[in-house]
Amino acid sequence: MRQPAALADSIDMTAELSASRAAYDGLHADAAVASDILLLRSLVIGAGLCWAIVFVVAGLGYGLQLFGDGSIFSYAVAVEEAWRFHWHNIPGRLFVYLFCYVPAEAYVHLARDPQGGIAVYGILFFGAQLIGLAATWAADRSRGRIIFAYACGSTACLCPFVFGFPTEMWMAHALFWPTLALCHCTPRGIGGSALVFLALLALAFTHEGALVLAVAILLTLALRGVRDPALLRAAAGFSGVVLVWAAVKAELPPDDYIVDVMHRAALNFIDVRNLAASDRFLLMAGAVAGYAIAVAILRLLAVARPRAYAAVVVLAALIAYWLGFDHALHADNRYYLRTILLMALPVLGGLAAAYGLRADGRLKLAVPLLPQLMTALAGRPMIQATAGAVGLVMLVHAVETAKFVGAWTDYKAAVRSLANGTAADPGLGDPLFVSSARIDAELNRLSWSSTVHFLSVLLAPGFAPARLVVDPRQGYFWLSCETAMQDEGAYRAVPVESRRLVRVQACLHRFTRGVCRKSTVCSPPATSDP
Repeated sequence: MRQPAALADSIDMTAELSASRAAYDGLHADAAVASDILLLRSLVIGAGLCWAIVFVVAGLGYGLQLFGDGSIFSYAVAVEEAWRFHWHNIPGRLFVYLFCYVPAEAYVHLARDPQGGIAVYGILFFGAQLIGLAATWAADRSRGRIIFAYACGSTACLCPFVFGFPTEMWMAHALFWPTLALCHCTPRGIGGSALVFLALLALAFTHEGALVLAVAILLTLALRGVRDPALLRAAAGFSGVVLVWAAVKAELPPDDYIVDVMHRAALNFIDVRNLAASDRFLLMAGAVAGYAIAVAILRLLAVARPRAYAAVVVLAALIAYWLGFDHALHADNRYYLRTILLMALPVLGGLAAAYGLRADGRLKLAVPLLPQLMTALAGRPMIQATAGAVGLVMLVHAVETAKFVGAWTDYKAAVRSLANGTAADPGLGDPLFVSSARIDAELNRLSWSSTVHFLSVLLAPGFAPARLVVDPRQGYFWLSCETAMQDEGAYRAVPVESRRLVRVQACLHRFTRGVCRKSTVCSPPATSDP
């Protein structure tokens, strides 16, 4: 009778040991996943903060606030005319004007220091991502500050694509994340409602595309349930924002000259072909795809540490490409890749909100396939693969940014040399004009045809160039003859002779009661002084 009892005891003990072993394995697996999550979190937060600092240091150190449209924006700050030169045409981006340009112009007015004013503009614009991350950290009350971690990842992975070009979507990115955190985490009450409204208002007045981002934030709030107070509060605030936005746009219509340009720019903004046209985006996509394929193949071959070996393979391929085949330069495409911000931010914001709500036990709305997607993305293999992919993305961004700032430095030197030299091309309309076509074609890839003449003023010692560098291909002219004449006659810190050259160039092509397009040279009105 004792043998069956002993056998039963043995079976019970085996079952207990098996259960204990299973529990231990489960705890060990959970600990491993938690360790991988911590590593990935540390990586993306560190990368985001480092890039946010690099934007300020490199932006100011290399004068990137002068790149592209930044030349006209910086010149406008120097002569205290940002609103009249351009910003009255885009009142839907009023927050950017108030945040970056008003303080910069105020400094110029008080200190009579245009160079310092341009630096203030650069600090505020490039520092927007760092300020946005700080605000997100302060506003985020999700467990583990998940929204803040995603904000850092977004800053590191997306912002370097457009860094250097003064697109207002840069500011929309900086405001999106603290607005998302505020909408989800701000306590109830009048103060909280006012804070959410102001955050949505500021976001909406960064760029027209920011309205899409605001709607995306409302959709993330719907994950809490369609009757959740946070959603109802944000929806009411957004309704007020739309009314204010529409009233401002109706009250301040753009000039006739710029309407068609803005329409074409809007269509280009939502054109996904911008991604396919970017060598940098294709290189990045190829590196990440190659890494994923290499990991899959190595796992099938049962190779130990497949992600490490896959990273080495892709790294070797990137080095071979950069050393032997690379002739691309990510310059003007920095403007066109603002499209990627519009596409990626709602996705990243949605994931951040979903994981944050699940961690806090507030994920209520049943969205088909969302739980399965979240579980798959939170699995250990995906977390490890994501960490490797982020590392490769950071490498590509770092190398391509270094190439860009190096070429930009050489291009500025070439423009400065022309502006301070004796060569001239009077056929462009004035004996003191010189063609930017004299610059080497390799460097001229950094040229922005409509603003190079402003750049030549900004780069000259004392803002007094001997020659105004003009692009003969220029097809868009920022200043009307009337506006340029008014600026020439005003009391400004920039030398009047420099402003006279800018006025001559404007009056050759665009005057008050007529519009000259493309490269046609038009005579100014008879009443004006050419």
